[in-house]
Amino acid sequence: MPYSFSNKHNRRGSRNISREVCTPLLLISNKMIRSLVPSDFDAILKVMNDAAQAYKGVIPDDRWKEPYMSAGELKEEIEAGVRFFGWVGGGHLLGVTGIQALKDTTLIRHAYVPSGCQGKGIGTRLLEHLLGLAETPEVLVGTWADATWAIRFYQKHGFGLVPSREKDRLLRTYWNIPERQIETSVVLRTIPSF
Repeated sequence: MPYSFSNKHNRRGSRNISREVCTPLLLISNKMIRSLVPSDFDAILKVMNDAAQAYKGVIPDDRWKEPYMSAGELKEEIEAGVRFFGWVGGGHLLGVTGIQALKDTTLIRHAYVPSGCQGKGIGTRLLEHLLGLAETPEVLVGTWADATWAIRFYQKHGFGLVPSREKDRLLRTYWNIPERQIETSVVLRTIPSF
């Protein structure tokens, strides 16, 4: 699956898919969400690492690295049971997110849309798709505490922040992350509708 980069740079100097490239692709009628397969591996990494540039200078410096997601880390996530889905438009991967069933809950993992394609409904549609696949009443998502745009996105879609003490317990139970990341992260949970 090809992934098109423009020569434009965002305000932090990273190479992104531009809005000029993304907008026509969203208008093409063969856009869809599909399960991603091994041949999509490189495109998944490109989308993740492009979109993760938004974290640079926002999350703690000791948590930032390039690439943000290495091939080895992505392979480990897949081996741990994360199933990835993508938004494909015009033969291009324009968004990626994963879902992982663990014990009595479902995790939304690694939700990324390239900066040039954000604000066009791709993330919303991917999240809705994954929520439809969840087999547990509880769905959790973890993100960086300083990634306020991500927190707002999930809150807009029915998730609520869990209290700090519970957040620490959930991160230790369902995620395999270092203590420093636990300190600098939040967890959001679906808010049941009555």
